[in-house]
Amino acid sequence: MELRQLEHFVAVAEDRHFTRAAERLMVSQSGLSASIRALERELRAPLFVRTTRRVTLTEAGRALLVEAERVLAQVRSAHEAVAAVQGVLRGTLALGTEQCIAGVQVARLLAAFRGRHPDVEIRLRQAGSGALAEEVAAGRLDLAFAYRTQADTDQLRSVSLTSEPMTVLCHPRHRLAAAAAPAVLGPDDLAGEVFVDFHPDWGPRRTTDAAFTAAGVRRTVALEVNDVHSLLDLVDENLGIAVVPRHFRHKRPALTALPLKGAGAAQYETVALLPPERSTSPAARALVTLLGTLDTLRTPETPRGGAPAPSRPGC
Repeated sequence: MELRQLEHFVAVAEDRHFTRAAERLMVSQSGLSASIRALERELRAPLFVRTTRRVTLTEAGRALLVEAERVLAQVRSAHEAVAAVQGVLRGTLALGTEQCIAGVQVARLLAAFRGRHPDVEIRLRQAGSGALAEEVAAGRLDLAFAYRTQADTDQLRSVSLTSEPMTVLCHPRHRLAAAAAPAVLGPDDLAGEVFVDFHPDWGPRRTTDAAFTAAGVRRTVALEVNDVHSLLDLVDENLGIAVVPRHFRHKRPALTALPLKGAGAAQYETVALLPPERSTSPAARALVTLLGTLDTLRTPETPRGGAPAPSRPGC
């Protein structure tokens, strides 16, 4: 089995198409097909189900994909480690982030990183925290900024960025905002409300779901979105309420923000997700080091000292 064959296999698995994979790899389609057939013969198992319209992985192909991605990631890390020893950081930094993550200004961080390491190609993917954790563990991403979804494992470790309480956002004419004094609300107080929320893979949604489940309160998410500003637009039109990380309140000051019970405790924690130390690429190490040394790259909402700053967050 050759690394070239694994690269060919992963490309076809990602594109679900031999022609597109061949174009991306800049090889002939016949050569790519021959490489895959040779790999299947060696493994004595079909890796793809081929039809005239689509290509899908077999069970054996799905099993191989996990290991192939891990092997290729380790080979890439080995090349980058040698370059780092020679004093030049090269290669690729594959980064994932959830939208409007607290604790880090991603664009500013990447700009600072590029200024220090111009020979590193930066690739960025935005997704929910669950998907990002899987991609880091599988070696498809070097690191990700996400909500803490699980305890550290032998395939995934985390570096804490910040923590903050959750806040209820509603329209100023909503009944919750019309109370004589700002109330400290709990899940029981929100039973029966119409909720605007993110896809279940997002960190804020997972935090809110966990809080309501722990309180034994059922809630209905009638309006589900995949970006922060759509969520705020829907709340702004009084179509529902939202439970979000506290720093979201700065994005739409006209909305009413009400504290949620337990605001003194850290309910929403964001982290940098990385593979085990031995598998962490030099580029990922350099990015985390840069973040740790420059406080200007952290959102003003949650500096290292822990107390919220009055200025608007970077996201």
